Amino acid sequence: MENNNNTLTWDEFSKVEMRVGTIVEAEVFTEVRNPAYKLIVDFGEEIGKRKSSAQITKLYTTEELIGKQVVAVVNFPPKQIANLMSECLVMGAVEGKEVTLMTMDKPTKNGLRIG
Repeated sequence: MENNNNTLTWDEFSKVEMRVGTIVEAEVFTEVRNPAYKLIVDFGEEIGKRKSSAQITKLYTTEELIGKQVVAVVNFPPKQIANLMSECLVMGAVEGKEVTLMTMDKPTKNGLRIG
């Protein structure tokens, strides 16, 4: 099969490190133009806690995010977003300005790899 721009090889996909983490802190990110939250996600002992910014204010409050288990990419390089250095990318389904988080339907150990 020919590899075009939309097709990944299995080797390329295996390099994307998606992990389960629990949101332990969430607050309004007042320093950005588009409404967003600052998150701290706990990925367990091996990876630890990572910061992220997420534009998920349409569907979630900060209170309901605490304790929610999410899926995030943890091996992208850090990215400066206003005054926050984002260390992971929390995954979600995007429809316009609404983002629905990818969550676990059963309690899962923090740090487990998605594959």
